[in-house]
Parts: sequence; C-alpha cells; structure tokens
Amino acid sequence: MNAMEIQQIKTGLNGFYGTNEWHRWSILFPKMLLTDGAKYVADKCEAYWLMDNIASHQRKALQDKKLQDIQFWTLKLNAKGSRYAATLICERDTGDIAIKQEIEYTDFPLPEIKLYVQPMGDGLYCILLPSEY
Repeated sequence: MNAMEIQQIKTGLNGFYGTNEWHRWSILFPKMLLTDGAKYVADKCEAYWLMDNIASHQRKALQDKKLQDIQFWTLKLNAKGSRYAATLICERDTGDIAIKQEIEYTDFPLPEIKLYVQPMGDGLYCILLPSEY
C-alpha cells in the first residue's frame, strides 16, 4: 500500500464510535463477531488473518478469569530490514501480558493496531476498536 492509502485507512478509523451491525466472518469461529470498525480493519488492511488469529487464542484467553470480561489486543510491527515482523499481544491490563505471539512476516499496513474482545452474551464474543467500546 502506498502512503496515501495508509493515510486514508487511518482517517477512516477515526470515524468509528459504537457499531450499527455485528458481522460474522468465519465458519471456523462462528461465536466471534466483528463490529463495523473491526470489519473495516479486516477489509481495508486485508487482515482477516488478524481476526482469525485473535479468535484462535480464545480457548486459552477465556481460561483466564481476568480476560473473560474484556481483552486488550495489540498488533505492533517490528521492522526487520526490508521485511516486517510483528508481535501480537493480549493484555489483562497495561503491561500485564497474558498472550504473546511473534509473527514472522506481515504486510499489515499500519505500524500498530489495538483491538478489544468482549462478551456479548449467549456465548458470543465481539472484536471491536477501542473507540467502539
């Protein structure tokens, strides 16, 4: 992606407050939903892999009582020469890391993205932007 497209994504992210709709995106993770903002990230950043990755960690995350009400996820890119690696972490609270995954290569266009996961009842969980909380 070029700099103009990345700036458009960043500008678009500023427009999400709450959500109008919850989106199912995967038959592998039918209990995980996306808000409009999280779906925007998945679509515009070509990052359904990121949503799948977060969803795939739920079995471990939900065994931790502190992560059953809310989870704080961050994907942060680490430049490695001409390639980009990233670290995906889930925190219980600032600095209290519960899950950490190193990602060897990604073309995610933003240097960092924060997402939350919270329960919606009936065994459903939702991935959302912090501004939609």
